Amino acid sequence: RDGIENALAALDWPALVRPGSLVVWGQGCAEPNGLTAALMDARHAVGPFRAFAGISYGPSVSPDFTDTVSYLSYCGTGQNRTLGRALDILPVHYSRLARTLEQIGAGELVLMIRLAPGADADHFSFGAGADYTADLLRTARLVIAEVSSQTPTTGTGREIRRSDIDIIVRTDTPCLVLPTVEMGDIETRIARHVAGLVHDGATIQIGLGTLPQAILDALHGHKDLGVHSGLVTQGIADLMDAGVITNARKSFDRSTTVAGLLAGGEPLMQWANGNPRLSMRPSTYTHAADILAGIDNFTAINSAIEVDLTGQVNAEVAGGRYVGAVGGAVDF
Repeated sequence: RDGIENALAALDWPALVRPGSLVVWGQGCAEPNGLTAALMDARHAVGPFRAFAGISYGPSVSPDFTDTVSYLSYCGTGQNRTLGRALDILPVHYSRLARTLEQIGAGELVLMIRLAPGADADHFSFGAGADYTADLLRTARLVIAEVSSQTPTTGTGREIRRSDIDIIVRTDTPCLVLPTVEMGDIETRIARHVAGLVHDGATIQIGLGTLPQAILDALHGHKDLGVHSGLVTQGIADLMDAGVITNARKSFDRSTTVAGLLAGGEPLMQWANGNPRLSMRPSTYTHAADILAGIDNFTAINSAIEVDLTGQVNAEVAGGRYVGAVGGAVDF
């Protein structure tokens, strides 16, 4: 890899993505949406290929593109819900997702990532997400990076070397935005119960959605919480600014919130930019069993669609439609 810089409009997609390739891109706010839009525009020239899309907030996932694109995901979240039965779900735990994608790609995996400018010309930052894409940098056949000036610089700015990348495209596209949620009385009441189960000094993990946001709001009376999670939302940022999340009592990674992905809007991106109290890490770290087992007073908070009287949890399907995820619930 030599990190050759190219213009977005000059990319020769049929030469980059072969028919049958598996194209994997960063999810949510970490999607390289300049690259994904250009690829979808060129899909007929490329021919049939597979695309792995995680949480999708933008137009790169659409039933209109299934004339050429076969979509895979681990979840039915966001735009993925529009695909219905055209979406192929990978029933794997999040900690094994990168390894599973390597096996499915079988030497034909093309990785597209969104990065932020780094500490110097030879380095880049993971930006809005390290997640499963960071674990694929070494094994992908081709790595294309969209380096956007509107991506927050997280970490040291030395996380990714130019030599880790084949093609670099500079853009000023903003990060995709997590849709806002509205909380009702039921969510607020549930959140109070959950907050009462969280001890001061606990290290928490929490997911996406209305109820997790309500729970974070209900934790404002707590002290010295820590975070080791798959993602960071605006609610976590607010708790850090309020001095509730200090990470002071964590078993390791003290004083630092550890996560794989940012999930929010422009205020969260501005908060994360250059924030030394935030570390974006690959999913093989955030979801690793040996790491999680070493965290004292670890409290995992995950949403369910249904729970039956024996305690079995359905976190994936509602009304015959796949709307949730296998995700990291079992890992945590």
